[in-house]
Amino acid sequence: MGRPPILPKKKKDGWYIEVRNKGAKSGLILIRDSYEAMMQAQRQYQTTKDTYLLGEHRNGKRVEDSLKKEKAAKAKKEKA
Repeated sequence: MGRPPILPKKKKDGWYIEVRNKGAKSGLILIRDSYEAMMQAQRQYQTTKDTYLLGEHRNGKRVEDSLKKEKAAKAKKEKA
C-alpha cells in the first residue's frame, strides 16, 4: 500500500475573510454564510488585527473569478 495522493482542500460555500495579527505573514481564515455576517466579523477584528476580504466561494471556486471569465468570453464572442 502506498501513501494516498495529496489533493488541495475544496473550499466550502460562503464568504471568506482572513484575520492576521499585525505584521504576521499568515493568519486564520473565517467563513461566514452571508455578506453582512462577513462584514460584521471584519468590523469586529479590524481594530486589533489585519483583515483581508477573500470574497465569495461556491463549488470550491471563487465567484468573482468565474464572473470575470464569463465577461471575457462574452466580449470575445461579440468581437468575432
